[in-house]
Amino acid sequence: MITTMKRRRGRGENEKDAKKQKLLNELGQSQLPYLTPKDDGFHQLWKTKYSKLVLRNAETIPQDVHREVQEAFGLLQKHACLFQDLVRIKGKDFVTPVSRILIGNPGYTYKYLNTRLFTVPWPVEGYEINYSHPEISKACEALIKLNEHLRRETVLALQEQNLSETKGTEDSVVTEKLQEEAAPVTESGCASPDQSAAHVPKNDCADLKERTSYNLTLLNYMDPQRMPFLKQEPYFGMGKMAVSWHHDENLVERSTVAVYSSCREEPDSHEKEAWCGRDPAVWHVALKVAWDIKTPGLAVPLYQGDCYLMLDDMNMTHQHCVLAGHQPRFSSTHRVAECSQGTLPYILGRCNAALENLHGDAALGCLALKSLDIGTIKGVEEIHNEVEFEWLRQFWFQGKRYQKCTDWWDQPMAVLEEHWRKMELMRRKPNQCFIRGPDEGKHAEGKGPHRLMTE
Repeated sequence: MITTMKRRRGRGENEKDAKKQKLLNELGQSQLPYLTPKDDGFHQLWKTKYSKLVLRNAETIPQDVHREVQEAFGLLQKHACLFQDLVRIKGKDFVTPVSRILIGNPGYTYKYLNTRLFTVPWPVEGYEINYSHPEISKACEALIKLNEHLRRETVLALQEQNLSETKGTEDSVVTEKLQEEAAPVTESGCASPDQSAAHVPKNDCADLKERTSYNLTLLNYMDPQRMPFLKQEPYFGMGKMAVSWHHDENLVERSTVAVYSSCREEPDSHEKEAWCGRDPAVWHVALKVAWDIKTPGLAVPLYQGDCYLMLDDMNMTHQHCVLAGHQPRFSSTHRVAECSQGTLPYILGRCNAALENLHGDAALGCLALKSLDIGTIKGVEEIHNEVEFEWLRQFWFQGKRYQKCTDWWDQPMAVLEEHWRKMELMRRKPNQCFIRGPDEGKHAEGKGPHRLMTE
């Protein structure tokens, strides 16, 4: 499975490189047009080509949410909880200019650019979480509160735009614009029954919940003044980028990405009106239609406390980048991560499946294989590699960063290490293991009654 994933990744990267090179060749020395709010046609372009981008100005977000979240950013920075990641792009290793921390559901991970991040768990009922400092606990509580606020905003935005129908379904979930007070949202993520349940098919409600139930947030921080080597945006001439053009990876299909932005305001300057294009002092999110040179790009300024939503399939049909301003900026990017192969229960289940072929002899203190079937042995090898390269190496490569926040992962990783050791024995010397089959005491053909002792 690991080899197959690498091949798919390689093909995907080659395809993207080919598209990028084709686009650059078509451009030549010219640059594509883009619009900012001061340009005529900006709002019309937004409405017609970027309608699934929704901006929530800071004034629309409750003040207590602002206060608690911005305090949380400061607390996490105070306790040195944000780190630059080492990522791999086109076979080369790079350190990200942005410092990050992943916070979310206990036992979840998120992988981007071949690097797996492990969540610092936010407080969830049924989990005991020991934080290294009460202030980190306070920060995580603020972020799960923001997560719930953004989930409600996302449901409403989807309903307002008639985008909550399942893929391929013609019936719209809501036929008119809904206001928050007119259609309160329940914990399940659906409009309350007395308001709109008659219009919402059950499968659409479940689909809406799946696509809006954010399970983690990737926090970002960058001070542009300390990053003089930032790349210039290559297609439109938009200036320095904090994050290059991309689609967000490993998300549930058609799920929304919600981003809360926090940056100190740049003092008013008389020189602002002199700029042609976007104001380089102000942070922006920029968008373009993927691999399209006909549609102008869009650069939307982000001010203190603003939030934006990329609804439905926008993350697939469009690309976005983050344009650096002058002041330091935090952002909290809430996602519905596709975690079918990225949670602790998943990988423990894989280990248990492999270890079903292992028989323990308590009396003699040794282990034995039940079967030497080639397919079974290969399956154990595959799981062994997945545990080592996708989990253990990824976790320990990042050092003790997680212990700055919590010891939550210590015990699960110790369990995975123990499972890995047993699979290493099974993989390394399967022919030395005693076979337990229907006829107790029989040995594999041509093999002696060897047992493999645990290390």
